[in-house]
Amino acid sequence: MIDFQLHGKTALVTGASRGLGQGMIIGLAKAGADIIGVGISDMTETRERVEALGRKFYPIQQDLSLPNSVEAVLDQAFQYKKRIDILVNNAGIIRRAPAEEFSDQDWEDVLNVNLNIVYKFSSLVGKHMLEHGAGKIINIASMLSFQGGKNVVAYTASKHGVVGLTKSLANEWAGRGVNVNAIAPGYMETDNTEALRQDTARNAFISSRIPAQHWGKPADLEGPVVFLASKASDYVHGHVLCVDGGWLNY
Repeated sequence: MIDFQLHGKTALVTGASRGLGQGMIIGLAKAGADIIGVGISDMTETRERVEALGRKFYPIQQDLSLPNSVEAVLDQAFQYKKRIDILVNNAGIIRRAPAEEFSDQDWEDVLNVNLNIVYKFSSLVGKHMLEHGAGKIINIASMLSFQGGKNVVAYTASKHGVVGLTKSLANEWAGRGVNVNAIAPGYMETDNTEALRQDTARNAFISSRIPAQHWGKPADLEGPVVFLASKASDYVHGHVLCVDGGWLNY
């Protein structure tokens, strides 16, 4: 039997309060994992849903844009659990403006949260996993890891960087028991895409271009994240799994 179960495992997931983070957390909990959830806002709903599945949820409220935030999160995380088996780098931000008007501060903010923080978590938790000879790191990429988009120059650059980081770490750690892979969601119904969905013309264009004929939902990431977090993916390294309704094929 293929082993997708995560009983006895602990997953640390950033961006845990809602959206894609919450969707992936529910999938991991369904498969048996306990969750350390990191979020900037209230995580009560996520906690209640995890506990309803009979799993434990440990909340850490932290603004990841602040200096030394990763170290602060991990100090608390290791008070909850001695071992982190799964890391999901999901937290991210987006700023929209034409490239010629995009501010230096917006550029720095987006690259910091979407790429620098992903590297820092991967580096520190990865070192912990290497000491145990096992672990799963799952980074969240994007369709804009492959395409340019419009008015999202920093976000696009950061998500291209996430894919490069994923492949580089996979090359270094694959032979040492740590899997590093990524999920690239397509157009999903989340807070980050609300502006696009409110733009009637842009929404119509995007919807018409998705072969599945509808936007994705956070629950669509449950299966993919469980696969990459479980033993079923032990020989998968440096892969970017697109969950996009067929967008990139069109």
